[in-house]
Amino acid sequence: MGKKLLCALLLACLLLLGVAAAEEAAHGNVAILYMNDVHCGIEQGVGYAGVAAYEKAYQKLGYDTLVVDNGDAVQGDVVGTLSKGEAIVDIMNALGVDVAIPGNHEFDYGMDQFMALTERADYPYISSNFMKTDGEAVLPPYVVLEAGGYKIGFVGATTPDTFTSSTPTFFQDGEGNYIYTFSEGDEGANLYAAVQKAVDAVRAEGVDFVILLSHLGVDVDDTPLAYASSSVITHTTGIDAVLDGHSHTVMNKEIVLNANGEEVPLTQTGTKLQNVGVLTISAEGEIDVGLHNETVFRDDDMQAVLDGIKAENEELLNQVVATTQVDLTVVDPTAKAEDGSPVRIVRTQETNLGDLCADAYRTLLDADIGFVNGGGVRANIPAGDITYAEIISVHPFGNMACKVAVTGQTILDALEMGVSELPAESGGFIQVSGLSYEVDVNVPTSVVLDDHGSFVEVSGDRRVSNVMVGGEPIDPEKTYTLASHNYWLKSGGDGMSMFLGSEVLLDEVLIDNQVLINYIVDELGGVVGEEYADPYGQGRIVIKQ
Repeated sequence: MGKKLLCALLLACLLLLGVAAAEEAAHGNVAILYMNDVHCGIEQGVGYAGVAAYEKAYQKLGYDTLVVDNGDAVQGDVVGTLSKGEAIVDIMNALGVDVAIPGNHEFDYGMDQFMALTERADYPYISSNFMKTDGEAVLPPYVVLEAGGYKIGFVGATTPDTFTSSTPTFFQDGEGNYIYTFSEGDEGANLYAAVQKAVDAVRAEGVDFVILLSHLGVDVDDTPLAYASSSVITHTTGIDAVLDGHSHTVMNKEIVLNANGEEVPLTQTGTKLQNVGVLTISAEGEIDVGLHNETVFRDDDMQAVLDGIKAENEELLNQVVATTQVDLTVVDPTAKAEDGSPVRIVRTQETNLGDLCADAYRTLLDADIGFVNGGGVRANIPAGDITYAEIISVHPFGNMACKVAVTGQTILDALEMGVSELPAESGGFIQVSGLSYEVDVNVPTSVVLDDHGSFVEVSGDRRVSNVMVGGEPIDPEKTYTLASHNYWLKSGGDGMSMFLGSEVLLDEVLIDNQVLINYIVDELGGVVGEEYADPYGQGRIVIKQ
């Protein structure tokens, strides 16, 4: 598509969406394009080339533009995994991102690599509540940018859930002591105080507006209410708008009252560029937010950058490593959400892909039990050839396989932790091998957590029952061998602190995606067969409603 025709179509699209015509736009109009939870979806939805096209269209309409990212950009698919996030930062540099904040998954390649990514970026990363425990700031809490003649202060906030939704040991010293903090605890008061301090400081610099870029989330099932972006608004003042992330919520605009009863718009774009958000500031100083989702417009220059990144990895990614005779799934093959989208079930019940991944760990590491977290099984594999790219999409985190010795009681505590949020989703839901169990969701969870979201104890009745290991009832006093990954067994990810300090029998022997490849190739003869045909698994987990 020629550039002149592209610009004409973009202008027509924006006019249909109710954007003012160029001749009506006065000096001082600002458009801030915002993204969240792209998760390496470089060409999904609107796509990065679409974001670039929208920015150019707004510029042609007379707007001064900025581009911001609200976290979880560098992880989630092969382009991030193979480059440890560097390719995504390069793309964001080419896009001309002006400021970004770290989401919990910006840390998935380790603290050293995160800091290297911040150095690689041509834009600043900011966060008001991420610091060392001695009070030293890791990143600037805010940045002031000018657009349309306005001074705009951007304040960053990263979810305290990062401790358990990334890898806890990345935030600890060699002895397991936390040396970083996200202002967690005190029922959210520490988080609110950190954000308010940054807001007050940037206000003191005489800015015209303060925009909070947050990776906090609004879904209470995924995010403690105290840490939700809406709670931050209600406990602070001086914020003019909040551009959010983390919960993958599509939110065009909601109004939340701050601590002074003033209205603050809150918005979020979803995930993988389902939408690009645009916050506008008029010449009269009025703020509005909204979402665009037209997917047919692409900027030629940005598309060329994406094509170059893809070409670098294409040969490796397209290599066929195995085949499957059946569809392997993380979603319900029969149910759909109200909006027609697939229903993800790997975080709430057994699936055949969950069984396969857990079997891979148990078999290759020769353990009694295999565990894999539902949050670590990320993508379907359709029947047919399996490529390296598909394997990485299933296991994109680069976790390392380990085997430990644990008691039956530790296994029971882990199972209880894994079902503590049912019927809501949990990344810590356990897909199992060598073990079966039943869950009664009518029993209220009695799992007790600490301020970091880690397991402390089960204080009352248990939801999990009839746990069988190798066909025999589990013995709480017996020692079993457990195969999983370092994220759980050594780092306490998803709050699984009951494994910390366990005797390590095999230490980080294979990367997670290689575990899956080797199991299919070496143990299954390169073919996933009919034993995995049932999308709901082999009856290892029974959920009692």
